[in-house]
Amino acid sequence: MIADALRAAPPSIAKTATVSDLEGNILREGNSEYTCYPAPPTVAGPMCMDAEWRRWMKAWMGKEPFTAERVAVAYMLAGDMPGGGASNIDPAADTPTADNQWVVEGPHIMIISPDPAAYAGLPTTPDTDGPYVMWKDTPYVHIMVPVAERPEQRSIQ
Repeated sequence: MIADALRAAPPSIAKTATVSDLEGNILREGNSEYTCYPAPPTVAGPMCMDAEWRRWMKAWMGKEPFTAERVAVAYMLAGDMPGGGASNIDPAADTPTADNQWVVEGPHIMIISPDPAAYAGLPTTPDTDGPYVMWKDTPYVHIMVPVAERPEQRSIQ
């Protein structure tokens, strides 16, 4: 689980990050603000998040309001699992549909900001060559920054 979790982070962060399982049990103590998690089954890939992103994740998982207090960065450098992915427009969607812009993302970085202007002018669809805004007009809005090729996409059921 430790090796899987650390696939998400760049080497400098992987060296110092805490590693936790998905239930919150610490598998390895670290000395930075980053915590890395192994991939949840069939959803996303492993991820490494700073403290603000962990606050975001808790709010998203609990369907609670969230407002970023500072710019924050999360890493998913192993990308999404082949059977995973997410809707680009609906934070609660769990399967691809014809109208929810489902994307299985390759290696990427995610950014949140307390300033709504940070999202202005960026594309809001994953069908672009560069960063795009995911979950626009929701409390969970963030910028997706692909850093390598996107894998094969899931077909719509």
